[in-house]
Amino acid sequence: MSIKLNSRQVGDVTVVDLAGRITLGEGSSTMRDALRDQLAKGNKKILLNLGEVSYIDSSGIGELVSAFTTVTNQGGQLKLLGLNKRIKDLLQITKLYTVFEVHDDESAAVRSFS
Repeated sequence: MSIKLNSRQVGDVTVVDLAGRITLGEGSSTMRDALRDQLAKGNKKILLNLGEVSYIDSSGIGELVSAFTTVTNQGGQLKLLGLNKRIKDLLQITKLYTVFEVHDDESAAVRSFS
C-alpha cells in the first residue's frame, strides 16, 4: 500500500490528510504533486496530517523537507499534525523536529496559522 491523500479546507488552512506509507517512489511523488497543486491554487497555509501514516523512510523524510522548503520559498507555511511515536522519534534523530512546527491537536494547529 502506498499513500492516500485527502485535502480539505478548515477556514483558510488547507489540511492534507495522509494515510499509508511515505516511501521512495509513488508515495513521496504523490505527496509532492498534491502540495504543488495546493500552492498552484494559492493555498499557502498547509497542515500535513500524518495521523494515519504507518511508515516513512528516508526518501519520505526528504520529501517532507523538500515540501517545507517549497512552501516556505513561496511565502507559505507548512506544519505537521498527529505524528506517531515512530515518526516523532525519526524527526528527533534527524534534528528535523526543530525545523517543523508539530501539533497534536488539529484545532490548535489551525489556530496557530493566524
